[in-house]
Amino acid sequence: METQTLIYLFVGATFALYIGIAIWSRAGSTSEYYVASKGVHPIANGMATGADWMSAASFISMAGIISFSGYDGSVYLMGWTGGYVLLAMCLAPYLRKFGKFTVPEFVGERYYSQTARVVAVICVIFISFTYVAGQMRGVGIVFSRYLQVDINMGVLIGMAIVFFYAVLGGMKGITYTQVAQYCVMIFAYMVPAIYISLLITGNPIPQLGFGSEVTGTGMSVLDRLNGLGAELGFDAYTDGTKSTIDVFFITMALMVGTAGLPHVIVRFFTTPTVRDARKSAGYALLFIAILYTTAPAVAAFARTNLLTTIPNVAYEEAPDWFTTWEVAGLVAWQDKNGDGVMQYGPGAPFVGAPSFTGDRGELGAREVRNEPTATENEVYIDRDIIVLANPEIAQLPGWVVALIAAGGLAAALSTAAGLLLVISTSVSHDLLKSNMMPNISEKKELLAARVAAGVAILIAGIFGIYPPAFVAQVVAFAFGLAAASFFPVIVMGIFSKKMNKEGAIAGMSVGLTFTFCYIVFFKFISPEMDNAAHWWLGISPEGIGTLGMVFNFIAAVAVAAVTKAPPEHIQHLIEDIRVPRGAGAAVAH
Repeated sequence: METQTLIYLFVGATFALYIGIAIWSRAGSTSEYYVASKGVHPIANGMATGADWMSAASFISMAGIISFSGYDGSVYLMGWTGGYVLLAMCLAPYLRKFGKFTVPEFVGERYYSQTARVVAVICVIFISFTYVAGQMRGVGIVFSRYLQVDINMGVLIGMAIVFFYAVLGGMKGITYTQVAQYCVMIFAYMVPAIYISLLITGNPIPQLGFGSEVTGTGMSVLDRLNGLGAELGFDAYTDGTKSTIDVFFITMALMVGTAGLPHVIVRFFTTPTVRDARKSAGYALLFIAILYTTAPAVAAFARTNLLTTIPNVAYEEAPDWFTTWEVAGLVAWQDKNGDGVMQYGPGAPFVGAPSFTGDRGELGAREVRNEPTATENEVYIDRDIIVLANPEIAQLPGWVVALIAAGGLAAALSTAAGLLLVISTSVSHDLLKSNMMPNISEKKELLAARVAAGVAILIAGIFGIYPPAFVAQVVAFAFGLAAASFFPVIVMGIFSKKMNKEGAIAGMSVGLTFTFCYIVFFKFISPEMDNAAHWWLGISPEGIGTLGMVFNFIAAVAVAAVTKAPPEHIQHLIEDIRVPRGAGAAVAH
């Protein structure tokens, strides 16, 4: 059977599965729509959390950025992994014990303020829309290649699928859909990784193959990569170019940003008990670790295959995968010296990413990147295709290519659905029900949540069609915004009796405003200044969320020190959240 036919079968079968689950588990009440009636089993919740967490950035783009950046890309791996441990062990059980529907609801109740709740909703919308832009872009990339449609059309198709099961099923439908998506995703990620590890090193375990010798060379994978890169003028794969302070700030922003992501936090509101929330956190860590420990190996294997198949090859003899991805507009070649040979080296081959406009080799310029031209490089490769193209580069069977297509879509769709649900619940529950229309009926509140989800999907689609950067970088901005806004407020809300509403509002406002303005200035207003020479203290926009978090803490503590302390019942509430039930009796005996 042809590869394209297999792709249609695999993708069609998984879509039918997702839609079937959504119909079977459709929400009939606000409790089902918001938190799946708090009845999700810890193992199922662990899988759903894994799918929610391992987005297009994890599945599609993380290995790609590590593959192109080498050591510098490790900040994403360290930050995202460490952040989930921080969230699961230190925050999630306490938030579950609080027992509310949304993160803004926790902020509003804990800080006894509707203003704080509204500010939290604004933070949710900023974070979620920034994050979802990367997911919709990932959907478009997968569709453009595997269904042979334009990226923008791919985004529209993805919007339609997410609209169906997110709006219909709510948290209940999304949860069980994400369980299925996790299974598809992890199987799709691991099968080609094992296959390629065997081909390159003879070791079937990718994590071990990463440190093994490349068959027939007597060199380790990393030594081989360093040698190939040096031959073509690239920096050594194992050397970093980022400053130590920037590495620290990016990693920290990703860590604390993870602990402030509302669509991940809300997953811990869906379990029956606090104990089940802890169990689901453990299962989620296990399920996530499977992919995250494999990503560095996938990145190294893909980079090795890429550097041995593309450079110094006549264009007419280019491998089939190059032609296929060229049609999708995600790889390109421009013959600058007229020799018909593809020269590949450091730097951008031309300003802007290419867009395929006709027959093979006929390209147009699409101005979406502000990178300098580099005359020695004639090949453009979109880093977001590395995982998706990896099976084709390694010449694996067609069914593996079809599997990776289904997995990539599962990753992007699962997180997009979770983010859009968070946006819709924040609008319907925290704005309408709690502020503007307190007497709204449950039926009308559920309708409002679905309408809000539909509007959010439309806006997300626009961001997917006009993305500000590649997938992993867009997501990094979302983490920075979460680090600067939610993390300090949640931590102080759980562990500090002295933090009051004035401090929380001031902290969120200062942290979010500073981080957002810094990112917008360097990425959109003055992109030509986006380099270490102009960054404040040498901190890149990807890492500025850490500084925003510090400003959040400082502003919150300073304002709280000169304003009225929280009411006594709020201080008792904090004690109740932090101390397990029955602890006093145990001590007494």
